[in-house]
Amino acid sequence: MDMRFIYDISDFLFVEDKPKLSDAIMVVGGSFPETAEIAADLWKNGYAPYIFIGGGVSIKTGRFPSPKAKREIYSGNYETEYDLYMDVLIKNGVDKSAIIGENKSSYTKQNALFARKAADENSISIHRAILICKSFHSRRCLMLYQLYFPDVSFSVVTFDGFGITKENWYKTEYGINRVMGELKRCAEQVSSDEIQSLITTTPS
Repeated sequence: MDMRFIYDISDFLFVEDKPKLSDAIMVVGGSFPETAEIAADLWKNGYAPYIFIGGGVSIKTGRFPSPKAKREIYSGNYETEYDLYMDVLIKNGVDKSAIIGENKSSYTKQNALFARKAADENSISIHRAILICKSFHSRRCLMLYQLYFPDVSFSVVTFDGFGITKENWYKTEYGINRVMGELKRCAEQVSSDEIQSLITTTPS
């Protein structure tokens, strides 16, 4: 069987970079504590002075569903994704003064928009950033964050949420549904005008 279409989808959707010294670390909203743990490790190793976190409640359910993993460690009464991430970062040794966040965003595009507002409100100049998210979510995250940070060069660092990886997503119905859903949303959530804007402003 010719698997090129599988490999092409994988190469497009699964973005992964090595982290570079940056002005900020940005954690995309969600309920996996592992993404914030990665951010904490990078911060402690001097990759960036600030960590941006965001996330309110699910747009689908109107509530925070509780952590998807490690509930024995992160057992607080979290009302928002922001609350979970804050607890994870503090428990993992991040100074509270280094954390910039918001608890109102309900979906990825809002995560990016509100991160931009937070950077502007705190007068934080960002030229390079590390973006942390689930691996199968990485292309859409990068696209949407680039919309609101067109002058920023991003390094994407990922966590394999739900056990979905670049190598196995097409082997289960669940993995196929999640990945093909991401492919669809990449096309739906960025307009032609936004793409043209990215082409002219995104750094090489």
